[in-house]
Amino acid sequence: MPGKDLQQLVRRRLWELARTADDAARLARWVVPPETLKRMARSGGTSFITEGLAEFLARALEVPENRVRRAAGLPLVPDDRESITTRPHLRLVGKSD
Repeated sequence: MPGKDLQQLVRRRLWELARTADDAARLARWVVPPETLKRMARSGGTSFITEGLAEFLARALEVPENRVRRAAGLPLVPDDRESITTRPHLRLVGKSD
């Protein structure tokens, strides 16, 4: 269910970033009001957004726009970063006896 996915994304990212709804609204250039972000993060309901808000919500949550669009059930937009391959930058070192 897209509404629940979006709600979980908003709640989780605000928590991960230790960001208040006011801080996130400021980063979204106040296009998404703090009251709306608080309602979106509140448990027990579903959230829906329009295509025009996806870009600003993604900016507020510091995630790619397509991640917000996917969670909201909106059509994806072309993203040049999708072709970038990444790999873990960690090296495991075994314990020597």
